[in-house]
Amino acid sequence: MVLIARLHKFLTATVDEKSRSRTIFWLMLSLTFAAVYGVLGIAQAFSAEYVVQDDARQHVFWMMRFVDRQLFPNDFIANYFQSVAPAGYTTLYKIAATIGIHPLFFHKILPLFLGLISTYYCFGLCLEMLPVPLTGFIASLLLNQHMWMTDDLASTTPRAFIYPIFLGFLYYLSRSSLLPCLGTIALIGLFYPPYALVAAGILVLRLLIWENGRLRLSGDRTNYLFCSTGLGLIFLVMLPYALDKSEFGPTYTAAEAKQMGVFAADGRNAFFRPNPVDYWLTGRGSGMFPKSLFTPVTHCVGLFLPLLLLWRRSAFPLASRINSKIWLLLQLFLASFAMFLVAHATIFKLYQPGRYTAYSLRFIVVFISAIALTLIIDGVGNWASTTETKFKLKNLVALITMVIIAIAVVLYPCLVEKFPTVGYVEGKMPALYKFFQQQPQDIVIASIAPEADNLPTFSQRSVLVGKEYAVPYQKGYYSGFQQRASDLIRAQYTGDRAVLQNFINIYGIDFWMLDRNALTLKYVKDYGWIDDFDATPEAMLSLKQGKVPVLAQAMTSCAVFQNEILVVLETSCIAKLAGS
Repeated sequence: MVLIARLHKFLTATVDEKSRSRTIFWLMLSLTFAAVYGVLGIAQAFSAEYVVQDDARQHVFWMMRFVDRQLFPNDFIANYFQSVAPAGYTTLYKIAATIGIHPLFFHKILPLFLGLISTYYCFGLCLEMLPVPLTGFIASLLLNQHMWMTDDLASTTPRAFIYPIFLGFLYYLSRSSLLPCLGTIALIGLFYPPYALVAAGILVLRLLIWENGRLRLSGDRTNYLFCSTGLGLIFLVMLPYALDKSEFGPTYTAAEAKQMGVFAADGRNAFFRPNPVDYWLTGRGSGMFPKSLFTPVTHCVGLFLPLLLLWRRSAFPLASRINSKIWLLLQLFLASFAMFLVAHATIFKLYQPGRYTAYSLRFIVVFISAIALTLIIDGVGNWASTTETKFKLKNLVALITMVIIAIAVVLYPCLVEKFPTVGYVEGKMPALYKFFQQQPQDIVIASIAPEADNLPTFSQRSVLVGKEYAVPYQKGYYSGFQQRASDLIRAQYTGDRAVLQNFINIYGIDFWMLDRNALTLKYVKDYGWIDDFDATPEAMLSLKQGKVPVLAQAMTSCAVFQNEILVVLETSCIAKLAGS
């Protein structure tokens, strides 16, 4: 019984001046786990010569312009992704490139530091709600496991920054630290603008309080100071986005999007689903709840927190130490839910509705799960240590319960088949990448092959189109992308030499990359991502009629690179064939 009592006291001790060393111990332990997970992630990132995170192929490749201004000249795709990159995100990579850190290297090491910063703020914010260092450790551990079992953090795209910056905002807001809070608000707007609107919602909600069964305005002047200065700063930070007249805008309206196959239930960017449950609750982009909400599954413990709080207070003494600051989680939920509804009402103008609740709900689940696990540990420890009996069964049950919780929380990654699971992509064709690297920097490569997605990143050369870059939200970009893709498909499968030559001349194509079976009907039928383009039915009809594409002859006579999967053709040779 003495062992359980001491263990219970050690684990559930609250924060005070005398226990500062204990708080530092749990914080350092939290940062250690964050560092270990980060190193495991970096090990994957540097496991081969050609490795990149999946989404970084969109958002990072164009930043190699910071290293060499001659790269991607007049590149339609690179220009688009550069135009939509938030100012803070772009500036950070530019500064890194200026001091000699290559963008592709920077994107691989940055998650480690983002994870450590997120851990610090997660730990601190949790202690503001329940001043038990163990709770901060559990919350930070759950958060890190989530971040390294999904691809947000490792992508180092703008959404990766929401973890450290928004947690910092919540932390400083809970401590009423005005200047640091305003600093994080500015950073949110510079790195992930949608969540600046969520921050605005929280600041407004803090002006309201529930008192004597009624909703009233807060009498705390601090809330008004934070709200007025915060909203003013958000307005200034968001103003450039509101005034931006990008050549790639505007976004598609709801009516237009509903007519597009790419947004249909079976489309590449499925959004409009006929099942209301899928559309409003679980659908990617449109749904309120992300599918990774309970990743890892230990997050499910948070669902029991209301029951624990309704239980007898004597059974869970630490429940009385839960600070009123926990209501910040409710304010976060309400602000996010409001923006979720606004985003649905203004389809795509505020990007995907699901983005407004996804991260908020993950934060909420992390904190309530950590608090619930702490209360359970406190409950079983209190139950066993206060029982005056020589019968040791209760002590054994309490010890087993604590060990099971420790194993489930700490060792959960060992149960995952591959941890971290963060979506790194390995390029399998180094000879191909080196071949294109040896070509002039202003070449344009035409291809609908899957490998085209890797060429801008691994070869630093422009592709006309690629599945990875078919982002259908802004009309100015996607209509141009559709035109390019349709023209490419039409030219690839045409039997008319004039059509082929005209396409090469218009787009300045230098090389054509083909999968070896690309000119077959089966390839066109099975290769789903080109289904949405107007020229695909024409290509299928032509192949069904037995017409032989002009490129079939060039496959043998114009090849300048080939392997067992694909062939690269030189268009100057194709032009000679077309002319003859």
